[in-house]
Amino acid sequence: MSFPLPDTVDALKGMIGREVSSLRAAVRRTAERPLGGAQGTTLASPLQSQSVLPPTAETDGVSRCLCSTHEPGDSGLCSVLPAIPASAVLLEPVWDEAGAVLDFRIAAGNRVRSADWLEAPDRQVGQRFLEARPGAAHSGLLAALAEVVDNGRPLSGRVVDYTEQRLGRIHRAPLLYSAARCGEQVLATWRPVQSQAELLTIDAQYLASMGWGNWDLLSGKVTWSEGLSRIFHADVRMPWSLEQLCDALLADDLTAFSEFLASVLAGEEPAWTRIRFLVLGELRTLDLLGRPVAGTDGRPWAVNLVARDLTPQIRSRRRLAETERESDRLRRQTEAERRVADALREAILPTHSEALAAVGLTVAASYRPAEPDAAVGGDWYKCRLLPDGRVLVAIGDASGHGLDAVARMAQQRHALAGLAQTGASAGEITTWLNELVCSDPAGQTATVVAGHIDDDKFLRWADAGHPAPLLLRDGSVELLGTEQRGPLLGALPGYAYETSSTPLRQGDLLVLYTDGMVERRNEDVTVGIERLANAVAASPSLEPQQLIDTLVADPDIAGQEDDACVLAIQVD
Repeated sequence: MSFPLPDTVDALKGMIGREVSSLRAAVRRTAERPLGGAQGTTLASPLQSQSVLPPTAETDGVSRCLCSTHEPGDSGLCSVLPAIPASAVLLEPVWDEAGAVLDFRIAAGNRVRSADWLEAPDRQVGQRFLEARPGAAHSGLLAALAEVVDNGRPLSGRVVDYTEQRLGRIHRAPLLYSAARCGEQVLATWRPVQSQAELLTIDAQYLASMGWGNWDLLSGKVTWSEGLSRIFHADVRMPWSLEQLCDALLADDLTAFSEFLASVLAGEEPAWTRIRFLVLGELRTLDLLGRPVAGTDGRPWAVNLVARDLTPQIRSRRRLAETERESDRLRRQTEAERRVADALREAILPTHSEALAAVGLTVAASYRPAEPDAAVGGDWYKCRLLPDGRVLVAIGDASGHGLDAVARMAQQRHALAGLAQTGASAGEITTWLNELVCSDPAGQTATVVAGHIDDDKFLRWADAGHPAPLLLRDGSVELLGTEQRGPLLGALPGYAYETSSTPLRQGDLLVLYTDGMVERRNEDVTVGIERLANAVAASPSLEPQQLIDTLVADPDIAGQEDDACVLAIQVD
């Protein structure tokens, strides 16, 4: 059988409807065909067969049973109980003085146990129902059975959370009860809501993200497993028809699903496809395996579908791909930053020329970024001979990390170098630099110690929130000018920084450093400054480069959590 593939959802639903109508019409014709060519003899259809059965309890809405009037010696309904594949009892009402059902007496029962801790009904024949099932009262079961007696309407599929205390232990079993009135008696059956095998099947479906469904094309009945209901966020008691599945299709997968259904309805097996559905606004991807269930005429009378939900796996793969793309982007960005940082380092971290030695200064410096992969950060220093004969000395720290901090560092360092060409004092240079940082829309702050060493070997300097310099003289270390420290750059527009003066002698060693050399988590910065001062004092005879190498090799000094920079200047 071949189907023209539809190009719209409505056309696909129409194809399904035509196939189902054709199937039902063919089955009806087969059912009405005469047997063996004999005139007037027809094969009854299921609906016709039901019409000739004896009246049942459903005929007039009142529960009755033919066996309620069986003759003595005729076992009647009692003989049917062993054939019922669930626990079953025949109950006789026990009335109170007001004519209401007080309890029931167990008149007959079969041998099927619904739980290992519950006795078989045939062992409780003759007992009162509340005696045999004491949990029936508070669970509402007794009242439900009494209503069956009172109004004659059957009880169908009532879930009872049955709880009972036995030998000091509480037992519990969710049971599914059905009951109907048979004359003056009540036939009641019950079974576990789910068997252990059913529970394991549900767990397996959950773990494998799978589910199955059956669509009976003749009766229209649809049955879904717990797993399939979970995939489509549907009530297991209200499964979707094939047409409803079509409504949830992603438009791009219409052709694939049409081919799949056409194959199944044509009796081809197995048919497999991967289809995407929109379920409550969420895209779900399913692997579908379809199998037709052939009837007596060889045509598919029912369709079985097994679905595996690939959505979690696809999401994981998508997240992994996104993570890989992001990692690749960050890797490229890091490589670009390193190239820029390397270029900046070569451009801005000075190599000490013979010009400084010519004016009687020996200079050494070290820079260590907090991030091992970084070539340069926000810390910087400057030491160079100016045209007027003074030596510019500066060290600073632009807040932050990465290229943003590098950019601010370069801006501040080059601005200071330009301002130093004006011949202005250290306080004036620092004041102008503060205005520049205050005008930065990024709103970041910075620190700096900036000054000059004059021909007469005076250090004239200003401090904007930076750790004060250390002066090693005659084996002892002095912390310079802590009282003259001004606010951070960028913190207070219009602030005028003061210039401090410190005379230098031959043999003096001046040490300037950034906070990465002295700051530690959960420790006051003064402790770090004292630690650095003691380390400098412990090496009074070392040359500037030797001193810096010693400091960097000391784990107590070198174990910084931030960029660290140190500049040592010795007066020869």
